[in-house]
Amino acid sequence: MDEILGGGIPENRTVLISGTCGTGKTTLGVQFLTASGPGIYVSFEEDLDNIREYSKTFGWDLNDMEAKGKLRLLKYDPFRLEDILEVIQNNIREIGAKRIVFDSISALGIYMKDVSELRRMIIQTASLMRKNKCTTLMISEVMPNSRALSRFGVEEFIADGVILLDNVIEKNDMKRAISVWKLRGSDHSRGIHSYSITDKGISVKKSSGRG
Repeated sequence: MDEILGGGIPENRTVLISGTCGTGKTTLGVQFLTASGPGIYVSFEEDLDNIREYSKTFGWDLNDMEAKGKLRLLKYDPFRLEDILEVIQNNIREIGAKRIVFDSISALGIYMKDVSELRRMIIQTASLMRKNKCTTLMISEVMPNSRALSRFGVEEFIADGVILLDNVIEKNDMKRAISVWKLRGSDHSRGIHSYSITDKGISVKKSSGRG
């Protein structure tokens, strides 16, 4: 993963992780947090106990990380984001969090009156995370076969980076593909690479050449 990102995600950046259902977006988000703490996972949809149990299949003991102050899992209603940003900021300060995952910002858009309100909220959130010197992943659902980079068409323009996870059908066989559409401050690969979800998380197979 770090190789196709040109050395990894630059610190203090906001990166959009987009993909259809079943492409491993949440897996990548949790993997990002377990790789280097302290971090915070903010869920707007997933039950936190389900996340804890699911993570065990990859050998990630989130309960242990929480007990050691290396991780916090937070669950909020998506229509209350503006109200809870201060609470999130307090959690960042309490554990010295450097990595944040929002899963998913697509849930936010459903409760916004229009796209401009969603855009304003994402900008506000990204700005606050940058102010707190956090590297942030924002997860976004996209519809199958839409060829879109985000659910509402504004997220990719706000983020510093965009990583697209996709399911590709080749000769009646479904394969997973990952591509980095942009990543400011990084000489990232421009190619499309295959990846798999293993018992240790997401593993990327870099294609030959720079891409």
